[in-house]
Amino acid sequence: MFKRRDRRPFLRLVLELFWPRGGWARAARYVQHRLHRLPDSPETIARGVFAGVFTTFTPFYGLHFVVAGTLAWILRGNIIASLLGTFFGNPLTYVPIGIASLRTGYWLLGIDRHEPHHKSLVASFSSAGTDLWTNALAWIRDDPTDWSALIGFYHSVFYPYMIGGILPGIITALVCYYLTVPVIRAYQKRRRGALNAKLAALKKKKAEGGARSD
Repeated sequence: MFKRRDRRPFLRLVLELFWPRGGWARAARYVQHRLHRLPDSPETIARGVFAGVFTTFTPFYGLHFVVAGTLAWILRGNIIASLLGTFFGNPLTYVPIGIASLRTGYWLLGIDRHEPHHKSLVASFSSAGTDLWTNALAWIRDDPTDWSALIGFYHSVFYPYMIGGILPGIITALVCYYLTVPVIRAYQKRRRGALNAKLAALKKKKAEGGARSD
């Protein structure tokens, strides 16, 4: 009943993941529109945005909504705004975000950033996901498991990424916070003004209608 009549080919679905219909500019305008209409104070909404943007600098792929929502709850921010804030991370920004976080982590932990055995960021996470799935199935079937590759991934990629993402994540999230507050405040003020003007016009029209009937 709710399925699309024109089922999109798999290739088109993949392409729209990297370039949505209408482009990323349209997607950004949609997120901005939704943020503007959230019924909360500018500071509360901005704290939610902070949580969402910061989460995109963490290596918890697949759990970003959960992490962002939890962080927003801790910060007393708007949870919906935190989910929208995670769109700061997308297929066009995840690679530079990951590289910045990973290199910062290597620097903070004193790890050689040019070790030849390091895979590319995408390949590392892809390989780790495959290993995790394979070992999970083996554990369910009571077959032998091998966690050595995942342990190596944790020490060489995941942990440095997690540590290194804190600093650039906080800086970027703070910039987004201080940009969001005045924008939301101005929008809400303009919207209240428009609603008050509409209400005043309706009252005036009603009063004029009553005077004519008299």
